[in-house]
This record gives sequence, C-alpha cells and structure tokens, in this order.
Amino acid sequence: MKLYGSYTSPFVRHVRIVLLETGLACEFIETDQTGSTAKSPTQRVPFLEDGDIFLTDSTSIIKHLRERVGQEYCKTAKELDELCLVNTVMDTCVNLFFIKRDGVDISAIPYLQRQAARIQSTLAELNQQQWPTSAPYNDAQIRLACFIGWAKLRKQVDFSLYPNLDAFFTYANQHPHFQATQPPQS
Repeated sequence: MKLYGSYTSPFVRHVRIVLLETGLACEFIETDQTGSTAKSPTQRVPFLEDGDIFLTDSTSIIKHLRERVGQEYCKTAKELDELCLVNTVMDTCVNLFFIKRDGVDISAIPYLQRQAARIQSTLAELNQQQWPTSAPYNDAQIRLACFIGWAKLRKQVDFSLYPNLDAFFTYANQHPHFQATQPPQS
C-alpha cells in the first residue's frame, strides 16, 4: 500500500493518524503539486494505491483503511455532520490560503469575502460544541485537530477567538499519534 501526500497537508495528516491507529503497513511517498497533477485526477493530495484500489480523497481513504481492520467510520449522522462541517471550513481555508499566496486580494472579491465569512461562521458553530479532553478521538475530532494544527502552522486563524477549539487542540496535541504526525514547523 502506498500513500502519496505532503507532511503539511491536514488531509494527509488525518490519513497518517488513521494508519497509526490501524497499524496497517503503508509506504509514505512525499509528493508535490507536480506529482499529484501527474498521478491523481483531482490534482491534489492525498491519494492511495492499495493493490487494484486507487483512492483520491482523504475521506474515502480513511473509510477504506478503517474497514480493512474492521473499524467503523463515522458511526452516527452527527459524527458525519461534524466531519462535514470541518471539511467545509478546512477546504475553504486551504483554498483561500493558496489564493492569497498567489497574490489575490480576497477583500476585493465579493465571492471570496463570502468564503472568508464561511470560515468564521463555521468555526463559531464548532466552537459552541463540547470537545473531548482525551483520546480516543473519532474521525470528526481527528479531522478537526488536523485542521487546527494546519491553520495554526499557516497562521490562517486566530484561535483565541475560539477558546473551546483552542483548548481541544491543546488536548489532542498531547496524543502520541498527533505528536508523531506533527508537520515540519519551518
């Protein structure tokens, strides 16, 4: 089995944590935009090769890995909805990060302003929830911790505005799997 990705991607980090949790052997192949463009129709990471199976999204990869070892993925509709909320904020935040990095002034474009507002409203909603203070974490919670870690690394969100999320990240970051998948800090 081969996982292609980058060490800084929050999507890839979630998959790497699931690999640690499941104990499945997998070769990690670091790839960049050029590599993902050449090998994946989505032109992004992660993607996974497992024999005849080729998966191009972290959600399907995680479901596949959990099912391989008899674990459940998103046991309830509420957990799936939390995962979808986190995916929404993470996708939006990652997209705006790259748009800004390309030199676009997001404040000058109404659509991008709505996207920035989507980040704030989704984080406000997530901040109202009670999050666990210790493992085990479900996949929505793992995804949230991976997003917060990425957003802090890339300085995309001021989490002092979201104290419940910030506290949750502090607890999650103490878990060995989060420590083992910490992205490079440079």
